[in-house]
Amino acid sequence: MIESGSREFRFATLALCLGSAMIFANLHVVQSLLPTLAQQFQLSELQASWSLTITVLTLGLSLLVYGPLSDAIGRKPIMVVTMAGAVLVTLGLSQVESYPMLLLLRGLQGFFLGGLPAIAIAYMGDEFTRKAVVLAVGVYISANSLGGVTGRILGGFVGEHYGWAAAFAATGLLSALIVAVFVLLLPKSQHFHPKPLHPLHVAQDMGGHLRNPVLLAAFLIAFGNFMVFLNQYSYITFVLADAPYHLSPHALGMLFLTYLTGSFAAAISGRIVQYLSAPVGMALGILFLMAGSLLTLMPSLSAIVWGFMVSSFGFFLTHSLASGWVSQHALQARASASSLYLVFYYMGASAGGFVLAPFWAWQGWLGIVVGSLLVYSLTLGCALWLQRWQASGQRALA
Repeated sequence: MIESGSREFRFATLALCLGSAMIFANLHVVQSLLPTLAQQFQLSELQASWSLTITVLTLGLSLLVYGPLSDAIGRKPIMVVTMAGAVLVTLGLSQVESYPMLLLLRGLQGFFLGGLPAIAIAYMGDEFTRKAVVLAVGVYISANSLGGVTGRILGGFVGEHYGWAAAFAATGLLSALIVAVFVLLLPKSQHFHPKPLHPLHVAQDMGGHLRNPVLLAAFLIAFGNFMVFLNQYSYITFVLADAPYHLSPHALGMLFLTYLTGSFAAAISGRIVQYLSAPVGMALGILFLMAGSLLTLMPSLSAIVWGFMVSSFGFFLTHSLASGWVSQHALQARASASSLYLVFYYMGASAGGFVLAPFWAWQGWLGIVVGSLLVYSLTLGCALWLQRWQASGQRALA
């Protein structure tokens, strides 16, 4: 087993973190380019957002495939093949001339991008000691958000100076380099034991998780929060690209640096639950999300930035606690419970553009905030229900 602090630990963790950053850079590279795509292809805001929605949707669905498949045939080969496939599709995106073809390739890209997120932590569980897993997972999750920030900034910078197609080309070339490093650094599996693929058993496990209200509440929190949080970033790009701000794609990409407060929140979430229960911590995070949304209503660029910093902190705090809650409270098949949590997470993100579109048509950004607060009120109710459930269990044991 790979021990923390060893040469193999450093190489494997670096490889997985680089791979994670590459995945989320490719996923989010388009977000700072949405106003540019809308102008280029004569699209509405909702139509332009489909270029992100379709990728998130197919990524989420792919998680149902790669997890069980990797249990049967191995971890590293699937990660390498899917990452290579994502690189080829990203390079292909730089050559498209129509929006329907762009959407088709973005959908295919999302399916390839799901390989590493579905398998990386399972690989750590196979090959790392328990202490090494704890250390590596924290760094790995931080790489997720850093990759998303990098992709958005890279897309905005290259898109502003060389065009949206060049942004995909640059991302594809950088990703190809990362895949080569990943192959060289990541050790081959030494402790993987294949298991027969039984789709019926997988379906039964999923059904059991969905019938467990304690897990379902956490799934709904993930669904609702990411539905709003991710798509707020999409709609705000249209606000900031228009009067009175007139921000360039490069400047819009810089907005996503606000994600870094989320990295900090994820890092301290473990300490927070030493003083508060996990459901109370989730509720606190949702209150931060609501407060950050309200801050963005102030007609000031600095207030909008601060609002997204507050929202990012609240989102990743809740996300970290909710994902941990699922792992701790699954009665069986914890890996499939965690996969199902991520499916809800990404399905929410893919639905958000459509759910918030009527609010945008109604009152623009004010409508987005109103719709956001309605959804956050529902997820807050789920968190408070979990707290009541936990408190009733503690009283029963007293």
